[in-house]
Amino acid sequence: MRVSERNPELLDEFCDALWLEDGLSRNTMESYRSDLEQFGDWFARQKPDDSSFLTVTHSDLLGFMTGRFSAGMKASTTSRELSSLKRFYRFLLRQGKINADPTLNIDTPRLPRNLPVSLTEADVEALLGAPDVTFPLGLRDRAMLEVLYASGLRVSELVSLESGQISLDMGVVRIMGKGGKERLTPLGEEALEWMVRYIKEIRPGLLDGKSSNALFVTYRGAGMTRQAFWYLIKRYARQAGITKPLSPHGLRHAFATHLLNHGADLRVVQLLLGHADISTTQIYTHVARERLKKIHEMHHPRG
Repeated sequence: MRVSERNPELLDEFCDALWLEDGLSRNTMESYRSDLEQFGDWFARQKPDDSSFLTVTHSDLLGFMTGRFSAGMKASTTSRELSSLKRFYRFLLRQGKINADPTLNIDTPRLPRNLPVSLTEADVEALLGAPDVTFPLGLRDRAMLEVLYASGLRVSELVSLESGQISLDMGVVRIMGKGGKERLTPLGEEALEWMVRYIKEIRPGLLDGKSSNALFVTYRGAGMTRQAFWYLIKRYARQAGITKPLSPHGLRHAFATHLLNHGADLRVVQLLLGHADISTTQIYTHVARERLKKIHEMHHPRG
């Protein structure tokens, strides 16, 4: 029998706490549950006669992590699994269900720092200019790309925007980000002009008398999906001649990098991106630093 089948109430209580404390999405909570079930299955095979989550020891967890490394699991995967276990056992300790946290003194694997591939400013200009704005959907797409680059939104945040979240008078967009945290992000003059055109000239025609809370809509009057917009980004990138790898966060990475390259403070970028921890934002300082090195090599007489 699986550990998770013997202790279903523990996983249910933990996931309920995650939702209440952090407002995590269903997908995130399912990821936590999956990691714990993965460990639980392994533990049940090691100790079939006594395989409760509550009897796990420090040595058991070390054995699990060692086995994961030996099996060739990525550091990012084992790091996430250990993070799930640490949070789960801190929860059990807080609830008085265990007397000691078995995850103490187990270090998180060191992750390689993968710098995001950032678009240059010329790349961004080419991408923004790719939609044919003489067509309604082209103008809508141009407005979406402009907002994405001007505000640093996640694609999921962009496509889920509702009309009430944007203020054309103030030139800001109100975002409900991860964990239910709210932030205000300025749009800038260029993005604001395209938004005004889209809302006044295009959106009513796309709705064609239908009602929708979604800000960006399709010909059917429905909100656009994340997958559909990501497909559009890739199509426009090909049209713009951009051959470098592009992720769904491509314009978000460019937003952060270009701000830093033009002298923005890291804390300001952190706030605009909606990062809870400055360490998440610090990766962009490495991106900017690498670019500065290349500029120095190219233009300094002793480069």
